[in-house]
Amino acid sequence: MNTAADLERFLHEKIPLTVAMGVHVVECSDARVVLTAPLAPNRNHLQTAFGGSLHALATLSGYSLLWWLLRQPHAHIVIRESTIQYERPVRDTLRAVCQAPPTIDVERFRRDFARKGKARIALEAAIEHEGEIAARFHATFVAMN
Repeated sequence: MNTAADLERFLHEKIPLTVAMGVHVVECSDARVVLTAPLAPNRNHLQTAFGGSLHALATLSGYSLLWWLLRQPHAHIVIRESTIQYERPVRDTLRAVCQAPPTIDVERFRRDFARKGKARIALEAAIEHEGEIAARFHATFVAMN
């Protein structure tokens, strides 16, 4: 994977939910991944973003960041645990931003994966709306050969 389009194509091929949600990769780098999805297929009865869609998009942003950082097509990346705190409703495009953890944590993650064939890392993502944080996501992911 070398571009945002490559990552988006990968997500759409491997995770059908991303197509149904309308997930778009806006940005991907070693520093962060930004995903968006339109409100229409992700709304609830109040015409705001469904909490499950927000949680899924946040999860996908962490998953995507790890794919980007590892660039290992044979890796199995899974979420071990997660929590999310919803702070305000999202009334427009859903936007998840997952920032890379400190360099030392990323280096340890890559080193453990290369040596042991398994590594875990804690990630945080934010759902942003109108310049504010609408939800905070915390998760532990595991990558395995």
